Amino acid sequence: MTQKTRILLGVTGGIAAYKSPDLVRRLMERGAEVQVVMTESAQRFVSPMSFQAVSGRPARSDLWDGAAEAAMGHIELARWAQIVLIAPASADFMARLASGQADDLLATLCLATEAPIVLAPAMNRVMWANKATQANVETLISRGIRILGPDSGNQACGEVGKGRMWEPVKLADSLLEPPVNAGLMAGLNVLITAGPTRERLDPVRYLTNRSSGKMGFAVAAAAREAGAHVTIVSGPVQLQTPAGVTRINVESARDMYAAVHRQVSDADVFIAAAAVADFQPVTVAKQKIKKQGVAVKLDLEPAPDIIKSVADMAKRPFVVGFAAETNDVEENARAKLKRKKLDMIAANQVGEGIAFDCDENALTVIWPGGKVEVTRGPKLDVARQLIALIASRLPPPDGSPRRGSRKRRTVAALPRDRVRARRARR
Repeated sequence: MTQKTRILLGVTGGIAAYKSPDLVRRLMERGAEVQVVMTESAQRFVSPMSFQAVSGRPARSDLWDGAAEAAMGHIELARWAQIVLIAPASADFMARLASGQADDLLATLCLATEAPIVLAPAMNRVMWANKATQANVETLISRGIRILGPDSGNQACGEVGKGRMWEPVKLADSLLEPPVNAGLMAGLNVLITAGPTRERLDPVRYLTNRSSGKMGFAVAAAAREAGAHVTIVSGPVQLQTPAGVTRINVESARDMYAAVHRQVSDADVFIAAAAVADFQPVTVAKQKIKKQGVAVKLDLEPAPDIIKSVADMAKRPFVVGFAAETNDVEENARAKLKRKKLDMIAANQVGEGIAFDCDENALTVIWPGGKVEVTRGPKLDVARQLIALIASRLPPPDGSPRRGSRKRRTVAALPRDRVRARRARR
């Protein structure tokens, strides 16, 4: 008999709480076991008896419940839960969670649990758009908390806008749906570079490029979804770290080179998505270079070639490069693939509303003897397809020849000694 997923459903004060008993039913229909925990405000909208009727369990609300195990209900519930879902999640509760408060049972168990926490926000559209609320959302996401919603539509206050809690069916399906590519890279270490580098000219100026880092961070999120242990070495970007990903911040190409080589010996896959500067100043002025009204000449030298240095290693990971091109995309990418001895390259046209500074991308993924076109779409969707292609090209742990590009192989969870043995054979 398949073990049921244990979901702790937190219900906070808001009109959307009337949907929560139906959410309990939808979760149970999908094979979950549900325990409801209510805040005091939630009980003004829905009675605890309603939840007991649909879940078969008394709803909990008291931090000082003498009937709880050892009178420590928050610890008992925190250990029991495999997923904590807060639906609806009010603006007040999100603020308290972001600040780490533990002033009621639900907030306390959120601090005490090691289970993933998921929030389904529900509030007035102006409250959702408020800078304080959005700052709390960013804080919660940066801590690995998943946010589902909200939707736009008619609100109980009579206004129309973003702030409606997702419908119970949509919430239940999204919560229990396995991640895309689940297990494809289980047990593997993936090292990714992302964003631009900055090459200093003087204390106030630097050379850089237009990379936002969004594609590299999307690849990191997709690799983590696929079960990999992911480390991202990032240039200066304003992006939240994907949940479960280890982040190392750097500035220059030299910094990124050093950080990569500190990590790469443990990597099974190296994905160079960063837009690393090709050149760096020979010397850096100690003081600001003054405007003199005459031409200034810069002496530049090649910056460290990070991906080639990894590809040249005697015991190297599977190496994937990126090629951002303005013309002859496939031709230039194939030349880079061969010149730098890569296992795979993801090429894309830049400019004209795609790639740099955009939320969408399209790739031509090339490897020796094969090619796949990944059509334009959100960068996370494109990244998921890239991760699936990489997984299909990884050598099996027994060292046998790679399979054809059209046949997809699922990477099972591998013991670390097998993973390392496979890398040693490369």
